[in-house]
Amino acid sequence: MMRYFFSLITLVVTISSFGQELSGEQLLEKSIAFHDPEGNWKSFNGEMLIEMEDSKNAKRSTLIELNLPASYFKSTVTKDNYTIESELNKEDCTLKYNGSTTIPPNIKDSLRISCDRAKMMKNYYTYLYGLPMKLKDPGTIVDARVQKKTFKGKEYLVLKAGYEKEVGKDTWYFYFDPKTYAMEVYQFFHDQSKNDGEYILLSDMITVNGIKIPKVRKWYYNKADKYLATDILQKASSL
Repeated sequence: MMRYFFSLITLVVTISSFGQELSGEQLLEKSIAFHDPEGNWKSFNGEMLIEMEDSKNAKRSTLIELNLPASYFKSTVTKDNYTIESELNKEDCTLKYNGSTTIPPNIKDSLRISCDRAKMMKNYYTYLYGLPMKLKDPGTIVDARVQKKTFKGKEYLVLKAGYEKEVGKDTWYFYFDPKTYAMEVYQFFHDQSKNDGEYILLSDMITVNGIKIPKVRKWYYNKADKYLATDILQKASSL
């Protein structure tokens, strides 16, 4: 009878522990509930001023204007003595260099000014500032298994994500605080066996239109933990 009692207790504890384990989708939903509790990202219409300083102390200021429902994106990049404006209004693309749409070919080439790059930067900013919500996008493959990892001395719940080949090739890992489910680190590899790619430390959360967005992002190479750059969300507002 006593042996049966202890077996029953063991079974109950095992079931209880198993019930506390989160799947990848459950962890993602909890993090989205933390970062975007009202589901406002999909209707985001606002501005973000981002200042970046890299390891060589070169500074760059980027003003992003983003209206997701209207499929509108504009970036105004100021660096050194020039300004580049890249505007995407649905299928229309407008490029300017120091206020002029007439851009010499050598300037276009040296500064990589093109509509293809404008589209790439739109994807870049909407992806990184739209995380973790963007992990619900079609073509994203969220691993069902949640890992536990210690990174920089803190234990995290870690979600692995890949992409269908039409969407992307990199492997990403997203690190969440186990109590609040805030996203505090993300990391990507082009080829994990080579330890390439980068990791990004997120801090100083601010709230814009009900969405919690990290103000500071510090970028490092995975290999040798080499510092790459820091970008700071100096100002953000909804329109």
